[in-house]
Amino acid sequence: MSAYSKLAASAHGRVTKSINATRVAIQVGHCSKSAKAQDLVQYLEASSVLKEVGIVTTGCDGACFAAPQVIVTYPGGTRAYFQNVSESDIPNIIQTICDCETRQPSNDLEEFYESQYLLLMAGVGLVEPCDLDEYILSGGYASLDKALRMKPEEVIQEISASKLLGRGGAYFPPSIKWSTALNTDSDNRFLVVNAEEGEPGLFKDRHLMEGIPHRIIEGALISAYASGVTQCYVYINAEAELSAERITCALGQAAEVGLIGDNILDLGFSCAIGVMRGAGGYVCGEETTLLNTIEGLRREPRLKPPFPVESGLFQKPTVINNVETIANIPIIIGMGASRFSQIGSDTATGTKLFSLSGLVRRPGLVELPLGSTLRQIVYDAGGGDLQGKPIHFMAVGGPSSGLLPMSYIDVAMLPGFLHESGVVMGGGGVMVMDTSVPVMDAVKSFAQYNSSESCGKCTPCREGTPRLVELLNNLELSTKSSEDINKLRDLCEVLNGASLCGLGQMAGNVVLSALHFFRDDLIK
Repeated sequence: MSAYSKLAASAHGRVTKSINATRVAIQVGHCSKSAKAQDLVQYLEASSVLKEVGIVTTGCDGACFAAPQVIVTYPGGTRAYFQNVSESDIPNIIQTICDCETRQPSNDLEEFYESQYLLLMAGVGLVEPCDLDEYILSGGYASLDKALRMKPEEVIQEISASKLLGRGGAYFPPSIKWSTALNTDSDNRFLVVNAEEGEPGLFKDRHLMEGIPHRIIEGALISAYASGVTQCYVYINAEAELSAERITCALGQAAEVGLIGDNILDLGFSCAIGVMRGAGGYVCGEETTLLNTIEGLRREPRLKPPFPVESGLFQKPTVINNVETIANIPIIIGMGASRFSQIGSDTATGTKLFSLSGLVRRPGLVELPLGSTLRQIVYDAGGGDLQGKPIHFMAVGGPSSGLLPMSYIDVAMLPGFLHESGVVMGGGGVMVMDTSVPVMDAVKSFAQYNSSESCGKCTPCREGTPRLVELLNNLELSTKSSEDINKLRDLCEVLNGASLCGLGQMAGNVVLSALHFFRDDLIK
């Protein structure tokens, strides 16, 4: 019997007792904690009539509008759903469990679920994040076992055949990074899982780390094996305490059974994984800035080339992949490249996690095949406008992207430019604004954010981003001449063309897109 088969058999033996028991899942995530979701766990555990009921803490399934959620699963598989739960709802929940009553999700919740294609988020909200046995019983670490029986080059070829693009915003194929690292002569190599996610309006990586951390670990191990890496770091945003807590817990569980460390699964591969906390700030998501902070240096980008995959952490070849990218790896190895490549579009395969926020009826984390439209995100999943006022525009891709008007609601969400003015899909953030939000307010807010987050290393960004804010303020107060508009355009072009890293190179796009689509709103 293989080492993995022994693990699976052992996990099944430990979990068998709870398989036929009623199970109550309380979804506790970073945001729902502020709504006292953690207290719900204590209230239910304190109930004397629920002694035979399994009460577990899970991650959030992405339905932010419904948080905190409690989902009761009975032995036959039927369920009772409770949303926006507070302490006053506890007696009703307990009575429902005692009577074995089912309760359908609300129409909003059902429509939110039905609109999606769950792949990365499958099981999140139902399974306990820090339960290795549960993960293994759902097929967890089987992909690692499969990958370690292949040659590293074969794993790379499988990921290449899947046509997977990175999910960090630049959409660079991970297979190319892995191959470059593997073929670069070095006595040591590193893998860094970029979980900084400091961009406003993004919360996809956090949901994955909080909801299914073992999938991140499994993906990191497969990536490390394919890249010739023996040391990995998961670089987590300094403010993401719950993400760090659950990743750390999962790492401890994996190490305890030999899934991390020496001779993993008795297949000759050794790898260590540790957690590094971010230095704080949006710029730390830039890959070379991230490396500097790990080394204890200033949080500022490095000149490229050389690229990290050639000379990165401690001048060694370093693969840097985003959390969402890493989470795709076990799925691809498990289902096969051919099947995975049929999901999404011809040029961009698989699903994408979209962080939907703003003035929308159902804000949350939406998973859809790449190539899906903004309409599917904002209306099918999000339910459209919140306040009965028409949606005016959408900020797509965060502060370093741009604004799209309602006329672009049917644009396909694909890597690359969604519009020539500089609007890109980026990390997948979609902020919805209705007619109550002035376009100028949104543009100034993004411009001010970029200015405050500049590391100050390069002159175009250090001097240009505050000047951009100044010009916008002047535009709001002045006579709004064509000269003012030209100054804005010129400065944006200098920022985009001369800045050292992506923060400055994209800082002008929100202004350029606003000038293109909403010129009248800016100069009225």
